[in-house]
Amino acid sequence: MSNMIKKPAKIAFIAIVSAAMLAGGCSTGKKKAATTKATRAAPTMGVNSYLWRASLETLNFMPLDQVDPFGGVIVTDWYASPEAPNERFKANVYILDTNLRADALKTAIFKQVRSGSSWVDATTDADTGRQIENAILTRARELYIATVDAQ
Repeated sequence: MSNMIKKPAKIAFIAIVSAAMLAGGCSTGKKKAATTKATRAAPTMGVNSYLWRASLETLNFMPLDQVDPFGGVIVTDWYASPEAPNERFKANVYILDTNLRADALKTAIFKQVRSGSSWVDATTDADTGRQIENAILTRARELYIATVDAQ
């Protein structure tokens, strides 16, 4: 994994945590103004938040290589299951819209198998990507329903 790819994500995480700590540490009289100002200044996600959270939860067993919540891209690093150490998988998830719709999600799954001391690209079952998409969509619907029911 490249540290250069991880660096923007770390910087964004640090900035968000710092902003939250600053907003929480304001005096009572200034807290509302600081929070309102921070809320206005904070960028919103460019994609559907339910699809985004569901994608991260569904792929939480795989190491993340690149995440962009504004562009809607999640790229995992290679993952090899302990049960099958001679094959590994990588996933790319693209969230294409701000609406919770099936056509707002696209996945690409890549597979490699060990050949001697190197890895060789292999074909994946076409249904694998659809199964991942269905799992993400199902979880996104669950998150949406839980939010609506809570209101």
